[in-house]
Amino acid sequence: MSPRPPSAQSACRERHLPTALALLLALLLLVAPAAPAWALDLAVTDISLEPCLEADPGAQPQLKRPSGASCYALRGTVTNPRSQPVIDTDLFAVISDRSGEPVLQNRTRVGSIGDVPPGESRFGLRLAVPAGTPGPLQVSHAKARGFNAPVRVRAGVDDELLPLEQAMLDPA
Repeated sequence: MSPRPPSAQSACRERHLPTALALLLALLLLVAPAAPAWALDLAVTDISLEPCLEADPGAQPQLKRPSGASCYALRGTVTNPRSQPVIDTDLFAVISDRSGEPVLQNRTRVGSIGDVPPGESRFGLRLAVPAGTPGPLQVSHAKARGFNAPVRVRAGVDDELLPLEQAMLDPA
């Protein structure tokens, strides 16, 4: 049995299929959001790292046990030199123990500090450090990196900081 020659109709379809796909792709590119989110580096200064106070709810005194974790408060100042806020900002740093060994193995992202308005802003984060880590702890290579557009699901306009977050900005 010999194959049938292609009909004129199927040959026409085969020629126009790549053109139709190209037009569909062009239409999708025009409709898609055009503003990419570029990563922006920010300077971090005035870093301090100290154990959480016993009264701090993040210390969770009822959960203290030898194999657990200790609560530490990492505070500092981040500077945004731009005239627009930097969005969804993460803080990166190397935290070392007394012997210079990293406390957070294979991890330099220590947390999110949210949106950073133009100018200087204070921030505060809680860190869980393995119990028994020999102190004093040292912070080095601290930097913040955010974006010029949202990259995460946004909180509502009227959402406030949680009491735990607010307490980090207002040390006792």
